[in-house]
Amino acid sequence: MSKNIHEINIKQVTIHDTFWSAMQHRMIDTVIPFQEKVLNDEVPGVEKSHAIENFRIAAGLSKGEFYGMVFQDSDVAKWLEGVAYSLAVKPDAALEARADEIIDIIEKAQQPDGYLDTFFIVKEPEHRWQNLQECHELYCAGHMMEAGVAYYQTTGKEKLLHVVERLADHIISMFGEEKEHGIPGHQEVEIGLMKLYRATGKEKYKKMTRYFLEERGKNPNYFYEEKKKRGWQHWGQYSLEPLDQRYTQTHATIYEQKEAVGHSVRAVYMYTAMADLAGEDKDQRLYEACQTLWDNIVKKRMYITGGIGSTVEGEAFTIDYDLPNDMAYAETCASIGMIFFARRMLEIKPLGIYADIMERELYNGTISGIQLDGKQFFYVNPLEVNPGTSGTIFGYKHVLPTRPGWYACACCPPNLVRLVTSLGTYAWSESETTLYSHLFLGQTAEFDKAVVTVESSYPWEGEVSYQVKAKTKDPFELAIHIPSHIRMDTLTVTVNGEKTDAASYMKDGYFYLKRNWGENDEIILRFDLPVRKVYANTNVREDEGCVALMRGPVVYCFEGVDNGECIQALRIPREIKARTELCMEGVLEGNVLIHLPGYRMESSDALYSEERPKRTDVMLTAIPYYAWANRGENQMRVWMPEE
Repeated sequence: MSKNIHEINIKQVTIHDTFWSAMQHRMIDTVIPFQEKVLNDEVPGVEKSHAIENFRIAAGLSKGEFYGMVFQDSDVAKWLEGVAYSLAVKPDAALEARADEIIDIIEKAQQPDGYLDTFFIVKEPEHRWQNLQECHELYCAGHMMEAGVAYYQTTGKEKLLHVVERLADHIISMFGEEKEHGIPGHQEVEIGLMKLYRATGKEKYKKMTRYFLEERGKNPNYFYEEKKKRGWQHWGQYSLEPLDQRYTQTHATIYEQKEAVGHSVRAVYMYTAMADLAGEDKDQRLYEACQTLWDNIVKKRMYITGGIGSTVEGEAFTIDYDLPNDMAYAETCASIGMIFFARRMLEIKPLGIYADIMERELYNGTISGIQLDGKQFFYVNPLEVNPGTSGTIFGYKHVLPTRPGWYACACCPPNLVRLVTSLGTYAWSESETTLYSHLFLGQTAEFDKAVVTVESSYPWEGEVSYQVKAKTKDPFELAIHIPSHIRMDTLTVTVNGEKTDAASYMKDGYFYLKRNWGENDEIILRFDLPVRKVYANTNVREDEGCVALMRGPVVYCFEGVDNGECIQALRIPREIKARTELCMEGVLEGNVLIHLPGYRMESSDALYSEERPKRTDVMLTAIPYYAWANRGENQMRVWMPEE
């Protein structure tokens, strides 16, 4: 942990990528305006939000009652954060002016002591800070802090930043060693406080982050004791018995937790803050705690798509290797949280294992949460869907076969917006000696040392070039992540036209090149992107005897619309002869499809029979997993039986 690696500012990177630019502009041109209308209750037929009206009422600008989830404020905060990043990608004076108006309302709603939460301002002012377990005041505060920092970084405007500073100062006045020993019911404020610390340089915010993290688990019964003390509940779904401490990640201190347990989004938000603090303070013990939890997730509790949290019961992790496909939860927000976690781990130590997971999440388990037209959203991201069962039968009702337009609990859609619009910040990190490229994104990135322009045909084709225009005469390193799926015997790297021995420059999944850079240096990487068969660990009982297909970072799936009904009767040959096709029309235009010969097993009409099903030859088609459910309701599977 000797290197001082830090994140970059969103303004340093301009993305011009064949894959991601269209997605960014879809978020900006379609999703942000749509969500703005939803927040203002202007879209008929979708779940009422009332979120901005709640702030108006709290500010005394309107009369009425609070409406929505107790954490409804967080929808506005995440939308504002997404708007902030979008303004860096595509300036929009009218959108910025509307955001400024909302920030004015938020400022007016803030109480004289710095408190800010519309549910308790409007509806239950006598119950402030009494129900940290259920009511998520700290969660909403954390999201508002992230929004305030983002808006300041992209626009230079300080009003919302000052609002969240006052809010953070109020929180510091309430909780701590000599005050209430509180912890968040839903971790998030820790992330916001760390961002606020970096934006302001004020150590008290980092210190408060450490308090919230290290206080967790010291008293495993904290939430139970809080409940008995207050004598009232918000949700009314919990009895006054001791709570599931593993669900709330309070069963042990952060240094003693060895497995990823409980609510998956809360967990990875906490791990993100742990890694952030570990890197900032060069805290080896905390980093090792993060490594332990990271390893448990990616080696034993994560779907091939990057999805985490396998059960609908508590939206939670379960046990090692319990990864059901047709009952998966795999919340979109949880995959986004894994990207946050990976990024902070990369800033501690640039290892390919972290960048590989960040890439897997970006191309699969996150963007599967949004329709290709940007107008519908998945909360749950299953790996198998069967219409008539999925979304209908008890135990499967959470697994919807098509994306809804909105939710009462609308955490995932604005979370996707803020992720995709801030994508450039995940592409790089920087130390005094090295520029680290983590993702093959087409872009232009500006650093003190150089301007780096990347041209990329990834993920559909295996060619990426880096043009480096140095600003300094001093040597420095460029470290380029080489995804682990790329076979080294297919990788060729040329520097200014001269072929290099790529393997000799590799370390921990990165290609390192140190030199005195000129004003027109070029590195070109070329590699194969074959269709690959992937097998699950045999402890994953649902996937035994099955195979999944990947090409590059993209996981593929099979849909009934391409392959007919009863796709569980299809078989993948042991030796595949796959060909790829760039789709040129329809909703999948621009996506690479996979075609391969396979088999269909056809049985008699009897429910059970001693007659072996007959095999017929068929041509199979697989599409990128993130693009499923864009052509109507039909069957889908990622894991297919092998011959």
